[in-house]
Parts: sequence; C-alpha cells; structure tokens
Amino acid sequence: MATMAEVAARAGVSTATVSRALSGKPVSDEVAEAVRRAAAELDYSIDRTARSLRRRYSDVVALVVPDVENPFFTAVARGVEDVAREAGLSLVLCNSDDDPEQEARYVEVASEEQMAGLILAPAGPDPRLDPLLRKGRTVVVIDRLVDAPLDHVVLDNQALGRIATEHLLALGHRRIACITGPQETSTARERAEGWAQALTAAGATPDPQLLLHATYRVEGGQSAMHELLDLPEPPEAVVATNNMVGVGLLRALSTTTHHAAPQVSVIGDLPFITSDVAGAVTMPLHPREMGTRAAQMFVERLQGETGPPRRVVLDPTTPEPLTRLLTGPETR
Repeated sequence: MATMAEVAARAGVSTATVSRALSGKPVSDEVAEAVRRAAAELDYSIDRTARSLRRRYSDVVALVVPDVENPFFTAVARGVEDVAREAGLSLVLCNSDDDPEQEARYVEVASEEQMAGLILAPAGPDPRLDPLLRKGRTVVVIDRLVDAPLDHVVLDNQALGRIATEHLLALGHRRIACITGPQETSTARERAEGWAQALTAAGATPDPQLLLHATYRVEGGQSAMHELLDLPEPPEAVVATNNMVGVGLLRALSTTTHHAAPQVSVIGDLPFITSDVAGAVTMPLHPREMGTRAAQMFVERLQGETGPPRRVVLDPTTPEPLTRLLTGPETR
C-alpha cells in the first residue's frame, strides 16, 4: 500500500500539503491537481489511513525537552508546532528538567491519554519509552542520541566542538579549555571530542585539567569558569559547548578581577541580553530546523512511512543548514 510520503514525493510537495489537499483544505488548484493525480497513480486513499488513525489515538503529539527555559528548545518547539499544526495535530510541550523520572512520567501520560506519540530530547541515554512503543506509537528523538531503533534529528556535535576550538586556535591560543555538559549526555561527550580533536590536530595536547563537565545550565557554566580561573595557570581561551553554559561563563568573567580574561567561543546562540558581549564568538545551531525536520519525520511515520530508522544530521560546517540523511543499520 502506498504511503503519504510516496504521494508527496511524486507530487513534489510535503506530506502536510498532501494531507491538506486530500482533506479538502485550501491549497492552490495546481497543487491539488498534482496531489490527486499522484494519489490516483499510486492507488492511495487518505480516508483509509485517517479512519485507522482515529481508532487508535488522538491528534495530539507531546514534545518533551530537558529545559523549556532554554531558548534553543523554545525555537525547536516553534519548528515542531508549525509542522504539527499544518498536519492537523495539536502540540503539548513538557519540561523534563533533565530528570529521567519526570521524563518517564510524561511518557506514561502520553500513553494513557492515547496521544499520537512523542518527540523527545532525552534526559539520559536510555529513556523509558516502552509504554508508547508497545502500543506502536510514533517516537522521534532530537538533539541527543539514544540506543534504540528510532528516527533521530541531531547536530554534528563533534564538528561543532572542533570548529569552535579551531576558531580559537586561529587566533593564536593554545591553552584552550572546554566546559561541556554531563558525561552521560551524548552532545557533551561529542563536543568535547571535537575540542580534543582540534587541539591534537594543531599539535596542542589536550590538558585533562581544562576539560570540565558541568550541568547544561547557567549555574554550571559559572561554577566551572570560576574553577578554571582558580587554576595556577588559567586557560587563554574557553569553548562553552552550550548556550546556557556560555551565559554562565560570561557571568563569571564579568565578576572576576582576573587581569587577562580568556577568549570565549560559545556553541549556540546566546540570549539577547548577552548577545553583544565583546570578544564572545557564537556558533548558531538552527534549532527551529531541528524541530521542523523532527515533526516532518513524525508526520511521515504517522501517515504510513514504514522504512528503517532514519537519522538526520544537521551539519554546522556550511553557511546554510545542511542535512545528511542516514538510513539503516549503520546509524548509531
């Protein structure tokens, strides 16, 4: 049986547009005709799929993020909501506070309330998704990797850590520190790996004293920066692997009497109150695209896509967001 994704590919439109066209919602005459023709050629019926979906679950999707106050996840939510609304889905935003127990409770609620599924930025490497997966619900993972055969939308975190460090190396710095997130978090590990790779490639051996794991919060970055400044030989420059860590780092520097404050490179956009800090270089991450791509994959699964797990990697090495779609067992 043909899927909505196949109809969309043949008509040259999005799956959301196919849904609108076949549901009688406003689209241009040209698009409507292209969709109807593609559906007829593939013998596709949206009514059959819609009836099946209504029997099984509601038109509600939950987005669970570790920190709803982080502007990164606010932008992710906007991308998800845009696609969900166009596909006729309602969005519920949940804050896990980076707590696996709270996250597991939201998974249970999504299952009990017969939600269509979950888009999840996991609090840990092994989220408890069984209540949803046993019911065949759709789950898409964003931002952080989990060891499960699910669709993912993530960043190329090693590249982010490497590029942020290479920028500081190009300015002549060699004693470069890295403040990253918890060791159990894939983004934290991978960005730290990129930091070490860049230093090694430049002939500057990474100093274990200069790699600090903190919470992905303002307080974590602030405390870690003070720890670095208290070293007998403080770093010349620092990579902050998260926007909130970057804010904390800059707060620490603003209150220190240290006469030679280090150069700062932040992975992520700083909130507007700190965006004009002199000497701080930021790397935009395009979180709204992450939300958009995750929601598109979610809708495709909901509407019949049955292929193997996919991983979309948002590539930071180009001026415009570039995605690499990896499919099959080689994804991790």
